[in-house]
Amino acid sequence: MQKAISAQNSLDSMFEIIAAGLYSLASMLVGEGEDSIRLVETAVSYADVSACSDAEDAHRNSRLALATAAIEVLARRDPEGLAAPENLEHAVTCIEDDDLDAAAEARESMERMIAGPDRDRVRAWLERLPTALRTIYVLRAVAGFSAADTAGLLAAHGGPDAAGWTAEAVREIFRQGLCSLASQLIHATAGQ
Repeated sequence: MQKAISAQNSLDSMFEIIAAGLYSLASMLVGEGEDSIRLVETAVSYADVSACSDAEDAHRNSRLALATAAIEVLARRDPEGLAAPENLEHAVTCIEDDDLDAAAEARESMERMIAGPDRDRVRAWLERLPTALRTIYVLRAVAGFSAADTAGLLAAHGGPDAAGWTAEAVREIFRQGLCSLASQLIHATAGQ
């Protein structure tokens, strides 16, 4: 009996952690409020978290379900907002190709920034970004999806104008997001 209670408490604790992380992710994608709460409910119901073999598998499945639903919400709000770019050229920016994938792996650093003393500044920066840039940045840097996964999600769920997303286009837009954040943080630091 005690083992059953302990297992249930462990499962409840895992659900609470996942739900809090999902709400944070949802609010970065679609804004805080009812839409984010509905996205978390959708993600938990579709991801079947209890059937996952471990916590990381549960996190990934729930993030995938949430990202899918969030992209669909964004596409309904603004059908052109997630349109795939046409003739996107590689821009000379502050991030080299070799550093780009490493930056995408820095999810823990982004989570600390969002939860730390710069939380409001980072969230305000995210809210000012165009829909496609914000979505790609959050899916790569916060949710931890690869460029190919992100392009696939956008193409499949972002509406007819999003069908042309490629991994290379996602990498380029993500690079722009990283440079924008770096600029934001430099200006914030200089102003202190």
